[in-house]
Amino acid sequence: MATQKPTIPKGTRDFSPREMMRRNHIFRTIEQVFRQYGYQPLETPAMENLTTLLGKYGEEGDRLLFRILNSGDFLRGVDREQLTTMDARELALKISEKGLRYDLTVPFARFVVQHRNEITFPFKRYQIQPVWRADRPQKGRYREFYQCDVDVIGSTSLLNEAELVMIIDEVFSLLGVPVEIHLNNRKILAGIAEAMSVPEKMKEVTIAIDKLAKIGLDGVLEEMRQREIPEEALERLKPVLLFEGSDGEKMDFLRGILASSETGLEGLQEAEELFAYLQEAGIREKYLFDLTLARGLDYYTGTIFEVTAAEWEIGSICGGGRYDDLTGIFGMPGVSGVGVSFGADRIYDVMLNTGKFSEESERNTEVLFLNFGAEEVSGVLPLVRELRRAGVATELYPDAAKIKKQMSYANQNRIPLVVLVGKNELQGQTATVKDMTTGDQEKIPFAELAGKIRDVLKK
Repeated sequence: MATQKPTIPKGTRDFSPREMMRRNHIFRTIEQVFRQYGYQPLETPAMENLTTLLGKYGEEGDRLLFRILNSGDFLRGVDREQLTTMDARELALKISEKGLRYDLTVPFARFVVQHRNEITFPFKRYQIQPVWRADRPQKGRYREFYQCDVDVIGSTSLLNEAELVMIIDEVFSLLGVPVEIHLNNRKILAGIAEAMSVPEKMKEVTIAIDKLAKIGLDGVLEEMRQREIPEEALERLKPVLLFEGSDGEKMDFLRGILASSETGLEGLQEAEELFAYLQEAGIREKYLFDLTLARGLDYYTGTIFEVTAAEWEIGSICGGGRYDDLTGIFGMPGVSGVGVSFGADRIYDVMLNTGKFSEESERNTEVLFLNFGAEEVSGVLPLVRELRRAGVATELYPDAAKIKKQMSYANQNRIPLVVLVGKNELQGQTATVKDMTTGDQEKIPFAELAGKIRDVLKK
């Protein structure tokens, strides 16, 4: 009987050593920028109580939560009649009390409330961990993926939003990924819903607008019709979704649309202040005021961000926004925060498909010592130790195999330098160093080896 080949769940991926080196390059770059801006590291558990997660992401988000069955007999407490009469959502709450986290923001808000007496506000934290969503796998959309979040909570200043745009700008500049940074404000969207005379339908309006890039204008309008938004309201919305112009022209256009909406005008004023900061900050990447940006999550209340790659289409690779009362859900009202999340997996896909990974980002070992036998190994072990202590990633091939096999190992693992110490080199206390890229070889005395190799690797 043939053994079935093992597989992994759809929407998840294995990462080979080479892929992990590329990913770690992304993580290191992002973390370096976060730390430069004064953000502190934080981790939270992979699973949270469902009471923490449910109701924070909107109707669609709740459906995408991975639930964890209660330990042991998870059907205990559910009688046979309930199994046949309860709907799936009711039953799920009885047999499952925990779920895998959907994002890092809600667990962060839970942490802030739970540890409020230990935190100094404003609290600036970053978090780099995986999240899970029971989504339909497709290009750029996975069920398990990493988010790299950076948030500041306990301050309403728009300087925080400006700083987050600076972080976005710095990260993608260092990674060599040209992007477009889209900005809007949920208060403006609330004002638009008021101008449409459907303020009570603000959630439905934003959910539909958020799908504009995927389903187009006609699809958005049709979804709103299905959500019972009247035709006259849709006619008022069309000019907003179709308007084109500079950032200043868009703001002037909105000033007329939002004239009767106090909330909308407040959002517009915030947008103008933010763009004034960004002009002074000297942002290198392209940024723009996007009237169609909505961000579907319910907890956003002010500025919203979304970043797309300029050279490869994959959807949002970074996004976030201002949330004025997310901690209020957990009993700590009136604490405003703002943050963005970098989608490491999508950034990886963009960099891979646009050739942004350098050889250095894919390299682990820098030097390989060949193994010529027991006597030579005894002579090179002190050299291996010296190089490692000098900060050079060094390997000694474990077996005295044929030289061709050992050199092939170096090539396949992209090791740039190979050191040969045979009987003659051992007697002369010199090592032959071969550059695997150029093929050049140089004899170097043992006493000078560590310094010379460091110099070569720095070039």
